[in-house]
Amino acid sequence: MTVVRATPATWHPDDIDHAVRLLAATPTHEGRDPDLLRQWALTATEFGASLPATPCHARIVQLQGGLDEGLLARYTSRPAPTLTLFTDSVQLAERVIAENGWRDWYPPGSVRAAALAHEAVHAQLHHGPHRARLKRALGHVVLRFGRRRVYGHVAGTEEIAAHAYAQVTCGLGRSPLVLTTALSEHLNLPPLTHSDRREN
Repeated sequence: MTVVRATPATWHPDDIDHAVRLLAATPTHEGRDPDLLRQWALTATEFGASLPATPCHARIVQLQGGLDEGLLARYTSRPAPTLTLFTDSVQLAERVIAENGWRDWYPPGSVRAAALAHEAVHAQLHHGPHRARLKRALGHVVLRFGRRRVYGHVAGTEEIAAHAYAQVTCGLGRSPLVLTTALSEHLNLPPLTHSDRREN
């Protein structure tokens, strides 16, 4: 699949709006300044898009039942890293893409590829040095000791970064957030997620 490296100038405004809405709906962000949420959304998007490509090392399992749980994929780290792809959700996503004429944005097979890319970068953001780098980029200072600053976690930004990473590495014309929003509206459910991460 051809990789189309997006740049800040090419982000579709609606994609950033979707990211802002994701943050606004995330607990701990109630009452946050909308401009701050937009700044965080754009920073997380740019950060995710800039990350180097990395393979998904988790064992891949394909099952039905994702629509019942509102999931496209689920990652578990124990007893062994496993990524479960819910084939019913993937099939519905492909149908929604076709019905909306979005095939130029989401080529055949890209839903599965995006889910794998999404999880691969989540592992980096959860366990690797990119987590600290993202915190610094967001600039959310929670504590100061003289010249030292402690940067806090901004809930929801890792998800936005992972979506941006998937968009870039899979050559998608629009963010996967657009697709997950359309799926949730189709099913009249809360936003369908690429990942319900479980670490135990």
